[in-house]
Amino acid sequence: MTFVQLQTISANSLLKSPLTVTQYVQAAKERGYQAIALTDEQVTSGWLSFYQACQTAQLQAIFGLTIATQGLVLTDQAWPLLCFAKNEQGYRNLLKLSSHLMTHDTPPTLATLQAYLDDVAVVVPAEASELTLLLEQDPSQAQHYVTMLQQQCASLFGLGVTLQPAGQANRTALQALSHACQVPLIALEVVRYLNTTDAFSATVLQHIGTGTPLSNEAKQQVNQAGLHYLAPAAEVTERYQQADLAAAVAATEQLAQVCQVTLTLHQDLLPRFPVPGENTSEAYLKQVAQQGLARRFPDQTIPSTYQQRLDYELQVITKMGFADYFLIIWDVMHHAHQVGIITGPGRGSAAGSLVAYALTITEVDPLAYQLLFERFLNPERRNLPDIDLDIPDNRREELLHYVYNKYGQTHMAQIMTYGTLAAKQALRDVGRVLGLSQVALNRWSKAVPNTLHIDLKTAYDTSLKLRNLVSDSEHNQLLFKIAQQLEGLPRHYSTHAAGIILSNHNLTDYLALQSGSNGIELTQFAMGDVATIGLVKMDFLGLRNLSILANTLALVTQQLGRSFDVTEIPLNDPETLTLFQKGDTNGVFQFESAGIKRVLQTLKPTDFEDIVAVNALYRPGPMANIPIFIKRKHAQQHGHYPDAKIEAILAPTYGILVYQEQVMQVAAQMGGFTLGEADSLRRAMSKKQKSVIDAQQTAFLKGAQQRGYDATDAQKMYQYIERFANYGFNRSHAVAYSMIAFQLAYLKAHYPAAFFAALLNATGNQGQKTKRYLLEARQRHLKILAPNVNQSELDFTVQQQTIQFGLNSIHGLRKDYVQAILQARATGGKFHSLADYLRRLGDKWLKIADLEPLIYTNALRDFNPNRKALLNQAPELIAALKLSGTNQELLSELAPKPKQMFDFSLKEKLNFEAQYLGAYLSGHPVEKYAALSQHETFTNVPDLVPDQTVQMLVLIKRVKVIRTKRGQEMAFVTGEDATAELDITCFPEVYRQTVDLLVVDQVLWVTGKVTADRGQIQLIARRFQSADDLLQAAQTRLFLKIPATSPLRQTIPDLLKRSPGRSGVVIFEPDTGQKILLHRHFDVHLTESFVQQLKEILGKDNVALQRKAK
Repeated sequence: MTFVQLQTISANSLLKSPLTVTQYVQAAKERGYQAIALTDEQVTSGWLSFYQACQTAQLQAIFGLTIATQGLVLTDQAWPLLCFAKNEQGYRNLLKLSSHLMTHDTPPTLATLQAYLDDVAVVVPAEASELTLLLEQDPSQAQHYVTMLQQQCASLFGLGVTLQPAGQANRTALQALSHACQVPLIALEVVRYLNTTDAFSATVLQHIGTGTPLSNEAKQQVNQAGLHYLAPAAEVTERYQQADLAAAVAATEQLAQVCQVTLTLHQDLLPRFPVPGENTSEAYLKQVAQQGLARRFPDQTIPSTYQQRLDYELQVITKMGFADYFLIIWDVMHHAHQVGIITGPGRGSAAGSLVAYALTITEVDPLAYQLLFERFLNPERRNLPDIDLDIPDNRREELLHYVYNKYGQTHMAQIMTYGTLAAKQALRDVGRVLGLSQVALNRWSKAVPNTLHIDLKTAYDTSLKLRNLVSDSEHNQLLFKIAQQLEGLPRHYSTHAAGIILSNHNLTDYLALQSGSNGIELTQFAMGDVATIGLVKMDFLGLRNLSILANTLALVTQQLGRSFDVTEIPLNDPETLTLFQKGDTNGVFQFESAGIKRVLQTLKPTDFEDIVAVNALYRPGPMANIPIFIKRKHAQQHGHYPDAKIEAILAPTYGILVYQEQVMQVAAQMGGFTLGEADSLRRAMSKKQKSVIDAQQTAFLKGAQQRGYDATDAQKMYQYIERFANYGFNRSHAVAYSMIAFQLAYLKAHYPAAFFAALLNATGNQGQKTKRYLLEARQRHLKILAPNVNQSELDFTVQQQTIQFGLNSIHGLRKDYVQAILQARATGGKFHSLADYLRRLGDKWLKIADLEPLIYTNALRDFNPNRKALLNQAPELIAALKLSGTNQELLSELAPKPKQMFDFSLKEKLNFEAQYLGAYLSGHPVEKYAALSQHETFTNVPDLVPDQTVQMLVLIKRVKVIRTKRGQEMAFVTGEDATAELDITCFPEVYRQTVDLLVVDQVLWVTGKVTADRGQIQLIARRFQSADDLLQAAQTRLFLKIPATSPLRQTIPDLLKRSPGRSGVVIFEPDTGQKILLHRHFDVHLTESFVQQLKEILGKDNVALQRKAK
């Protein structure tokens, strides 16, 4: 007789247990258990991993659930019951029961759950149950409770009894009650953590869940042994036998014998499409695909190559049983296009399917771009199709609800994910529970490097600041220890960014559901478990760049007065290619980083294929091939090809294997593989499956020999494929995403106002991006207008070459206030004065706090361009309006008279604009020095790349002077250009030379080296100069009067090179009257001594300085 562990709460009961399923099963095996249960509170999210872990460990998995229902006697609150699946039907019933509980806010009565309790064993918990409280407070009601439970729950299996302290007091009473009611006792040990030493971390975790700090008393229990741990099975059995509860232990074995569930995994649960009429799904797919392909070739016969490809693909799809899947995706895309939702041209390998192109699921012609269907669906191995849909992120919900309404809540759901306690979050949460202040929590958080997915061990090993913090005190050591113990545990539920599942079966036959945030249920299983069951995931991805594209097209349509079809954009447009060649790709999908812009500037793409290749190559691994690619592009190096057929495959990428499809084509052409076999080879190479790779090498070399290839060439080619197959990129995906990039770049080149307005609408309140895009718009000579209550709409709008700020872009302005402004203007026309504005908005908005953002951003300039005067007038006017009500005569008496006063200074205006708009509309101080760009190349903050030496113009915002260990002064400087702020480090030597220049609000020219500290870009300064001095020099020209035949003309170049600088030099020839502006190479630094030296050589009347007209 061995005890079966029946009541275990895991980490899947969020923030109630630190015990993971893997730890639980592994420890249970080690501690002598043959069967164990998982009984999380209301949820089943751990069931599948629990089942698989138990199978691996050769343990029996018992599927349990802790539910909470309204009391039978104590009806004013909910009480727990344990439910266990007896068989597969019971398993399904518990899935439905959990779904019911997790989609309703109030605890149900037991009577309402009757339908879910067939084939389910119910046990009353031994702790914190309605029964235990009745035994303590009103024993006479206890038997009544059990009788009622027997009446409402025919599957009542037993009454829990425990030797854990919380249930000890009721043991005798329970034994009597069990005998009286003929309900057996069953031994229960509540397990919430693995070992006795885990109790304190479990307590901390529970307080994280409740959001409460630990009491001083609780903090003293840090070393106290816990009681809710997993004790060895033999030890538990012995304890109960010694307590005369051997029968209760035997009951655990009896329950295990009753609960026999075997799950069927990897089922074929493909959804079914509701086909009209008597059609089969295969026939209907063929019909709509044929019609769709015909529409791709209007006014002409479908080319035979396309018809043959369509027939072949349909044959494969039908044979593999995927017709319904294609029809479902087609239906979604068809609806999207009907309601005006723009969709991406394709994603992933699906763009290689002509059927998808015919159904307008994709917009990439696979034959035109040599894309392979077998990369998407391999007829030689049954892999589920994977068609991911890209949708504008602001319309994704619309499509989700269409699918939800079409198929119903029991057939469609979104996929759940967990948010976990990552390194910084774990430290902050534990610190908060231990009573740390916000300042202390920030200190801990900043000590962890800003590295993606970093764990606490790595952070400790790499951060001296963190190690010092941990070693400061025992309290800090405890905090760090507990954070490490809790790190990685699930913290909250979230919704998968893209995934949904569809099934023609009731989903709750396979998994449990819970309420989602948007009215669509979530699966309780995470994505991997959903796939393990056999349900098909579909990805509906919300793509911000498609929202930008859609918004741009809408603005262009307004400008043109007609619709603009993005699919008609020519992919060989010269202006767009020029934009790529310049690296002018801010706002262009996947081409915004400083690194990829440098590649474009060096490569200078001349066609769409070059852009596709850059998109594929600019990734870790294949990046190493970029220099070779560029050299071959510019004929500085040449590739080697075994023959013309291989050259045809590799020549478009200059002999470099860039795409996965090229790997497949080479394997087919040289090795004689079918494309299906070639895809299997590609997969094996990408997964480094050595046995498969070696076996396929033999087949490849044999096939190459049969096809007449030289053995050495074949060997080299196979080795080359093996080396680069893992780096090869999906060409179908690269073409589709490069198409989006080209479309955006085209709109930027031809309709910049619409493009930048859409871009600004998409940035929200991201100040740095807003500044960057506004600066670039101005550089294109677009006019930017501040918000205006008489002109602005909700978002940025366009009129010709003018971009008008939207009211929504003003920070601190409530959305309902913005709606009220727009509504008042729509019904009553423009506002004529501040009084008219306030009166029409109504009493609700008679608050100075609501007006201030509008005043500071100049949105009320139609009433008075003097912002300070408006701010001064507003409080008195609000008071007058409140007193006068609707009496206009009284208002004219009470209204304040205008006062003459100076407006805010430019500096104050800029600060207000930065605060409320995230950008400077009145002009950033560095823009005054734009003329310097004619002499120097300046880099903006967003374009900085580590290890580069750069020149910048920055406004000094803050200067912090410190002393080094040697007592030398140095400074940490915060500078800012028109796009973003930057940290600048000024070491002692540079600081000594420039200390007088480092003044707040001074614009300086700085050279330095770019570094990255924990992912944060910084500049190590090498030299500072006054921007005013440089501008003055740049605006001053040196005029030298020298006859054309004078021998002095030969000495002038060497003379000028003695004092290099930024002032231009003009030679005036009095005999010809000609003025010659010398090349910038001869610009000079105009010191007094240098000018005097020139006068001595040429004569004082032959040397003159002249300021250029501004």
